[in-house]
Amino acid sequence: MKRTILFCALLFSVSGLLAQETYPVNGSYDVRPGLIAFTNANIVVNADKTIDNGVMLVNRQKIESVGTATKIPKGYLIVDLKGKFIYPTLIDAFSTYGLPEVPRVENAGRQQVFLSKKKGPYNWNEAIRPEVKARSMFSMNEKKAEDLRKMGFGTVQSVIRDGIARGTSLISTLNSSSDNEVVLNGESAAHYSFDKGTASTDYPQSLMGAIALLRQTYYDAAWYKNQKSEYNISLEEFNKLQSLPQIFEVADVYDVLRADKIGDEFGKQYIFKTGGNDFLRIKEVKATNGSFIIPLNFPKAFDVEDAADTRNVTLTQMKLWELAPGNPAAMEKAGITFAITASDLEKTADFWTNLRLAIDNGLSEKQALRSLTEIPAQMLGLTERMGTLEKGKLANFMITSGNLFQKDNIIYENYTQGERLVVSKMDVTDLRGNYTMAMEGSSPSVLKIGGKPGSYDVSLERKGTDSLKAKVTMVRNGDLVNFYYNTTKPAGSIRLNGYVHAVNPIIFKGTGLNASGSSINWTATFAEPFKEVLKSEEPKPVLATGPVTYPFLAFGYTEAPVQETVLFKNATVWTNEKEGKLLNTDVLIDNGKIKSIGKNLSAGKAKVIDATGKHLTAGIIDEHSHIAAERGINEGTQAVTSEVRIADVIDSEDINIYRQLAGGVTTSHILHGSANPIGGQSQLIKLRWGKSPEELKFGGNDGFIKFALGENVKQSNWGEGNNIRFPQTRMGVEQVFVDAFTRAKEYKAARTVKGNNVRRDLELDALVEILENRRFITCHSYVQSEINMLMHVADSMGFKINTFTHILEGYKVADKMAERGIAGSTFSDWWAYKNEVAEAIPYNGVLMSKVGVLTGFNSDDAEMARRLNQEAGKAVKYGGMPQEEALKLVTLNPAKMMHIDDRVGSIKAGKDADLVLWSDNPLSVYARAEKTFVDGIAYWDFEKDEIKQQELVKEQARLVQKMMDAKGKGALVQRPSPEKPTLYNCESIEGVYEENHAQH
Repeated sequence: MKRTILFCALLFSVSGLLAQETYPVNGSYDVRPGLIAFTNANIVVNADKTIDNGVMLVNRQKIESVGTATKIPKGYLIVDLKGKFIYPTLIDAFSTYGLPEVPRVENAGRQQVFLSKKKGPYNWNEAIRPEVKARSMFSMNEKKAEDLRKMGFGTVQSVIRDGIARGTSLISTLNSSSDNEVVLNGESAAHYSFDKGTASTDYPQSLMGAIALLRQTYYDAAWYKNQKSEYNISLEEFNKLQSLPQIFEVADVYDVLRADKIGDEFGKQYIFKTGGNDFLRIKEVKATNGSFIIPLNFPKAFDVEDAADTRNVTLTQMKLWELAPGNPAAMEKAGITFAITASDLEKTADFWTNLRLAIDNGLSEKQALRSLTEIPAQMLGLTERMGTLEKGKLANFMITSGNLFQKDNIIYENYTQGERLVVSKMDVTDLRGNYTMAMEGSSPSVLKIGGKPGSYDVSLERKGTDSLKAKVTMVRNGDLVNFYYNTTKPAGSIRLNGYVHAVNPIIFKGTGLNASGSSINWTATFAEPFKEVLKSEEPKPVLATGPVTYPFLAFGYTEAPVQETVLFKNATVWTNEKEGKLLNTDVLIDNGKIKSIGKNLSAGKAKVIDATGKHLTAGIIDEHSHIAAERGINEGTQAVTSEVRIADVIDSEDINIYRQLAGGVTTSHILHGSANPIGGQSQLIKLRWGKSPEELKFGGNDGFIKFALGENVKQSNWGEGNNIRFPQTRMGVEQVFVDAFTRAKEYKAARTVKGNNVRRDLELDALVEILENRRFITCHSYVQSEINMLMHVADSMGFKINTFTHILEGYKVADKMAERGIAGSTFSDWWAYKNEVAEAIPYNGVLMSKVGVLTGFNSDDAEMARRLNQEAGKAVKYGGMPQEEALKLVTLNPAKMMHIDDRVGSIKAGKDADLVLWSDNPLSVYARAEKTFVDGIAYWDFEKDEIKQQELVKEQARLVQKMMDAKGKGALVQRPSPEKPTLYNCESIEGVYEENHAQH
């Protein structure tokens, strides 16, 4: 008893040893030695090294030595752990411990706040806040610290999760001494995200705006170093933080790739804190060369017992539930460096459950330990102080009953900077062994206690006339023990209560009730030690799961379709060239290109497709689309947002890519919306289903940008409260263009002056590209007067308009467009859906074409794009356009508009093999796209689609059954709720009103 009291007193005095030298003590100083020797322990030095039956000496806050034949100096308190384990405490590299909660921002609509309301010489945009420091907000939270320590953590990095440039974090231990003593590094890393958080400034409203703002900030900070014209706290602090580790928090794997591009642009290698779905693009993730901090926030299964509810769960949701626990294993298999964080969990108690689930899904225990100790220590610059159990490192360790990752493991004690926290009462006396039991009314018995402390395996054997072999339940509470077992002669249960009467040898003594309910006395005396039979542990089988598909949704594939050499035989070939329509003609494609066109071509090793009675055309090109973009198609917060780029937000997981391939579309021009006079830069993509966002990009093509006129840009249809942003009138729209290009000219001139430190302006860079004919305008337009206005502004300011899109009054100004070489991309027969189109006519496209305007039809609509061939057919009806010319409205003509007709738009030897095989005349409503090739790869095949649909039904059924099984086994489930797909059009503005508020 004296030894126990001394042990506790000495341990709990350690916090006194940490007294701050600069702080006075109100009273007498109590300084004790704090010297402890832990013996007979399995010491897990690191993931690759364990010392059996080892000794660890702790001197106050630090580890003095770790070994086997360690001589214990005088003055050390000896704690015999008798085969228990010592592990390094865990490190969480991404936590909010000790920081105030970030206020929740309700998205109640656009705020129209243009400049920061923050007082002082700070950045104009409140989302850029590098001056914010966690150290100025940090305050220990003993309750949360204790909760984390009970989970095994000893050190955390505390991060402010608010803003795009978020300032700096700090690192602290979970010791309970004082704020000043627990902080190990008050400025440990700089942090970033794409979420503007609580910033009141309206910009950015979209993901592409957030990316542009961060890029501009990097350029502003570089300029700020060499100027004396202004003082900016935010930029000054931003520059100071660049020598720290750079940590970027992202929502999902595609944001990892977006952030990595920014890092490449500015020479930064980020550490990525991810959303946990990195396995979806593991090859691209590895190619970033970054380190990662990954959460264990695995989604719950859905409650799908009600068949009606099942319809509200997408295949993506079901597959994510199944495969997310395998994310850590996928990272390990790919050789990616990653730490594991407890952040983002709904309940911190789920940490060990989810970590063990990750291990069941293939994560090795060694990697799990590295990712919670050595790797975060390395990331945070703490390698010399923690992460392993070695001489000189902080005394941050925990004592466990066994293997840390086994379900029955118990964390007994957690030491942080030498301070002891008792998590579970440690069973220092090992009760395991064989005992001779004497019980009133029974022959002598052998009581065998095996298993592991906390999960004992107990049996009782007796020979003689009252022979017995029984499984015994044992419950221990300190030195008190209870035993329960059943007998058959007489039938009933035996209940024994007792205590540890002596410890050398161990003797139990107590009373109980026999099967007939009579009181009995009993004793059990230690006879021989427990001999643990070590089983050769075979690795547990990894849980069976379905495959990752590309893309990760319905109709994705596990193996990408490949380029083939294909010979189409006896097709009706619509060449879109001077040869016109060729009957019973062959087309050979090879290596992604059209190789030859003619009759009776030799097949060689080519795959032969009998196209008799079928029609072969060039792939359809949609000049105006808003599919395949993520988290905002408009950055409508300012009148000019030419700095934003659709290229930054391409969404390769959009089902509309597949649907439009089924309609013969092979190329789409993804445009910014029409919320402002000068919008963002567009992106041309090929519909390479399943490829990554970068792989979708057309490549080698001219850049384009979206301009807009009319109701949208002057905000007349935006509702109440949206009357602050300039312009509010059509006159103001004209002034925006004049002002923007005046500034662009001055900017261009200033940057050519040698030695000038002119601030790099991404907004003006894009306008200079227009002036230099390196970027081309496609302009949303309706009304004749405004179209005339922009043509006059272009003439006077010295830039060209490439295309007027919509252009439903184009028939009124076609002659002026033709004079200037301006193309028109219009609708076939949409009219009367708002005031601006009151004078639209279905003959518009044909009339413009007759005057000499390069004319095409576009969709501006995810559904219409699936039948653009039929839209082209309407030109035959409205105006009698020849069929071959009508087909060019959605093939060759848009290719010419976008300056890519040397590669696509017609069937000509040497061009890309972007082809569609139709079952009938492509302008017919009865025509069906049977196969759609992009770069010679059949990304759409009608027959294979039928097979895919059957496979989809089976896969959904499998996952539904698996979720039902999980619920039956006690798994927590969530109620299905329908996901509303995002279908953008010109007017879609995030957070202002419904996505499909109005047409165009």
